[in-house]
Amino acid sequence: MQNSLLNLADDYDYPLLNFFWTMMLIFLWVLWFMLLFRVIADIFRDDALSGWGKAGWTIFVIILPFLGVFVYLIARGRGMGERELNRAQQQEQAFRSYVRDSAGPTGHAEELAKLAELKNRGDLTAAEYERAKEKVLGS
Repeated sequence: MQNSLLNLADDYDYPLLNFFWTMMLIFLWVLWFMLLFRVIADIFRDDALSGWGKAGWTIFVIILPFLGVFVYLIARGRGMGERELNRAQQQEQAFRSYVRDSAGPTGHAEELAKLAELKNRGDLTAAEYERAKEKVLGS
């Protein structure tokens, strides 16, 4: 009985260095697949690349993945970063435009509140307040 327990412990012996090595390999494989999918996504998102160019790069990356990805990064890596930056800027601009458009009515309320505060402090006369209010509501 005791002999079988010792054999069981020997079967599950996994040194700490092997654990770190396994974790390193898993990390590198995950990193590799992230890079591969990012390159494939960039191939299809690039508007300047023709259909044949996209097909050629995709076939090259799928048939010879390591060589294909490294050649793609060398040949088009700089443009890859620029395209990603432009896409992020366009998304930011679209988001700001959406927020500006959807916040339109509250902008009038804020301006009217400021005008009312100026009138209450005596900085605006009643006539000036009415003209400014008409201007805000007219726009």
